[in-house]
Amino acid sequence: MALPTPLQAFSAVSKPNAASVGISAQSPQTAATPAPSAATAPAAALTGEKMTGAQALVRSLEDLGVTDVFGIPGGAILPVYHALNEETKFRFILTRHEQAAGHAAEGYALATGKPGVAIVTSGPGATNTITSIMNAQMDSVPLVVITGQVGAHQIGTDAFQETDTVGITYPIAKHSYLVTDAQDIPRVLTEAYHIAGTGRPGPVVIDLTRSAQTGEMFYSWPQRMILPGYSPTTHAHGKVLSQAARLIQQSFRPVLYVGGGAMRSGASEQVQRLVDATNMPVVTTLNARGIIPDSDTHNLGMIGMHGSIAGTGAVQNSDLLIALGARFSDRVTGKLSEFAPRARVIHIDIDPAEIGKNREPDVPIVGDIATVLDELVPEIQALQSEEGSVDLTNWWALLDDLRANYPSDYTRAEDEPTDGSLSPQWVVKELSRQADPRTIWVAGVGQHQMWASQLVDFERPRTWLSSAGAGTMGFGLPAALGARVASERAYVEASEAAEVNSSASASDTSTSVSAATSAPSASEATDPAPVWLIDGDGSFQMTSQELATIFHENTPVKIAILNNSVYGMVRQWQTLFFDQHYSATMLHDGDEHAGNASATPGEGFFDVPDFVKLAEAYGCVGLRATTQEEAEAAIEQANAIDDRTVLIDFRVWKDAMVWPMVPAGNSNDNVLFRLGEQPLKNVAMQREAAAAQNARAQAEAEEAAQNARAERSNL
Repeated sequence: MALPTPLQAFSAVSKPNAASVGISAQSPQTAATPAPSAATAPAAALTGEKMTGAQALVRSLEDLGVTDVFGIPGGAILPVYHALNEETKFRFILTRHEQAAGHAAEGYALATGKPGVAIVTSGPGATNTITSIMNAQMDSVPLVVITGQVGAHQIGTDAFQETDTVGITYPIAKHSYLVTDAQDIPRVLTEAYHIAGTGRPGPVVIDLTRSAQTGEMFYSWPQRMILPGYSPTTHAHGKVLSQAARLIQQSFRPVLYVGGGAMRSGASEQVQRLVDATNMPVVTTLNARGIIPDSDTHNLGMIGMHGSIAGTGAVQNSDLLIALGARFSDRVTGKLSEFAPRARVIHIDIDPAEIGKNREPDVPIVGDIATVLDELVPEIQALQSEEGSVDLTNWWALLDDLRANYPSDYTRAEDEPTDGSLSPQWVVKELSRQADPRTIWVAGVGQHQMWASQLVDFERPRTWLSSAGAGTMGFGLPAALGARVASERAYVEASEAAEVNSSASASDTSTSVSAATSAPSASEATDPAPVWLIDGDGSFQMTSQELATIFHENTPVKIAILNNSVYGMVRQWQTLFFDQHYSATMLHDGDEHAGNASATPGEGFFDVPDFVKLAEAYGCVGLRATTQEEAEAAIEQANAIDDRTVLIDFRVWKDAMVWPMVPAGNSNDNVLFRLGEQPLKNVAMQREAAAAQNARAQAEAEEAAQNARAERSNL
């Protein structure tokens, strides 16, 4: 059987009044129906279709509506792979490393909002997925990772490739299962998929023993879930909505601080309605880029260590902070005690553990972001109809001044390369300028990630995929693979829907030729949205073998390598904080004659690896750009190629910096726009001076009131 877990610790069987829990609304095929009682379950099971546990796993994934799965086979999971065949309803993508399988499933989940699925073997296969599991946990990505395990009778014997996968993953996953009985497989798959995609999304691990895979069982569907301790709160309770609306109505310097939880909730429309109703400025975390369009003037961009001056200044000088699905992480807050020092806080999050973890809120609201905002906006509008809207003119004047005077555009003289190479910031802006507006953007981790988040124009949700909380180098290429699979799936579904609509329209309007011919056809459906990966030469090399997967699966992506021949972000810190001691950060993969002392000066670059040749070796188009003219032409060529992956090696300046920057552990008031420039210092001093003046005025008023009371008592 599946061993008891904390979610099942209080009861092995769900209570009678908790009979059937439905699957996430994202998977309508899997909604639970009235289930047999616990007493009749064994008999009902015997009436199902007889099959092996491995076959039951494949069937369960199909019945859950899973359409794409990533993974690598191995001995302990071979029965499952044996059950895959031409009739399997989901697409299987064979990656070249288990970590990449996990990241690809993450990319798929981030692009679709549905749980990604990966299947790997035991031992090193399972441990290779640990990084992707941890990454998914940090960024709240819905993920189901199925790992093979030795037979139940071998557990604890140090059998070949045995490892305690549940013990390893329990601290870094939303939930972990060990399954030893084939009959439990459909129920556990149902529960895992539900847990991964509901509440605060996250990774769920299913460690599947080989004996469970080969054992026989009786399959039935749908399954009854046994989750007595799991019931995420979605609606706000009590008077918190009216309290939040009142605080917003009383605020003259409000800021909407939007985190990745709002993106996971699918709350883009609700956030936009809140912004339109209140006229308040918006700042986002790295994971929430695209939640509202960059073209919306309310959007001040990203906040945090490399956030915009206007965004950081807004938060630091706010009197009210409305946090939506945000963690108040150190990369956002800087010195926590000095973060938004005079702001009251409304914190909305579906995870009650986040409420008050780092910043105590004045109004805590536990619930799903989209659902809570649907309930909150009418409360705000009701107050506005009675009292009028708050005038934020003075507040916007301050923020617009910061935005105008301190843009993140890298056009100053010190931003220009001194060695004749390309400016990486210019490359990112050019990529964005030439891109299809539907483009899904993916980044690795490092300077290129920050430049992409600052300089790409994001107009749609779920078009920015990045590793934020964990900062996992190597995330980019496999995540781009997952995003491309998701894009192709969306295209197929759109084509099928268009064909159905076309047929329905033709039959309903058979007497009207014009009506029939105006209906969209499958051939008119949008082609797959392109995927651009912006990566660094260091980050890219950590998972570059997935170029083989991309080639063989015919899932072409476009890759921009900002090749500065160093670990750029580490070098930036070494430049600023470690006396320019560049210890272990030189990669020599684009340096002139690096490692080749016998080369003749002027013979060009000595590349290890040569990214152009590497791309060609994997069946891709390889291009290199060293000038702006070459870069413009290469990007145009890449955008014109749809049937093959294109990789462009952009030679960029190794001493380029990411600005603005808040030095680690500092107050956000100390943010550096450039070296020696701290524009918020003056604003902070003005804020403190105004606060001191207000305090003196209040003290004087109180003293005058006391004197007046004393005079009245003497009379």
